[in-house]
Amino acid sequence: MQEKKHIREKMLALRAALPSPEKRWLDHSICEKLRQLVEETGVRIIHTYLPMGDEVDIFPFIGAMLEKGLTVVAPKSLKGRRMENLVLHSLSELEAGIFGTSHPASGLVYEGGYDLFIVPGLALDRHGNRIGYGAGYYDAFLGSQPGGHKLGICYPFQLLDELPSEPHDVRLDGVLCG
Repeated sequence: MQEKKHIREKMLALRAALPSPEKRWLDHSICEKLRQLVEETGVRIIHTYLPMGDEVDIFPFIGAMLEKGLTVVAPKSLKGRRMENLVLHSLSELEAGIFGTSHPASGLVYEGGYDLFIVPGLALDRHGNRIGYGAGYYDAFLGSQPGGHKLGICYPFQLLDELPSEPHDVRLDGVLCG
């Protein structure tokens, strides 16, 4: 879809142009809001992306959740729009993956349920629609997950009033901005 491609390009450019001090402040704000959400809702099992490039840096949040003893699971991207979900024990034990991603080096596959999914996006809207990089990994994965709160996180400029969506797109339950 041409409109999605245009939105992707625009958001990538805006994100890359975000000044470092503002990015650090927004990243910190998002991490604090995530911590508060976890504390208030009693989340015990989190599926989260591991930031790459200029995505929202939630590594401090992930580290804090590991210190609290929560189960943290992160994806390993595989060919064919599949993800292998691996238990993360430490942020110092990561391996490089495809498309510039990283994943837990543990190799321990998690197959249980989740309380919270933290999902990245290039653009999100107030209806739970998201636009990612276009490979469809998260739509395929989230579509197979009946439970858990699906939360998109983004910088304020990435939250739009409405995004184009297609039948295969999986809607999120909420959006958290810095």
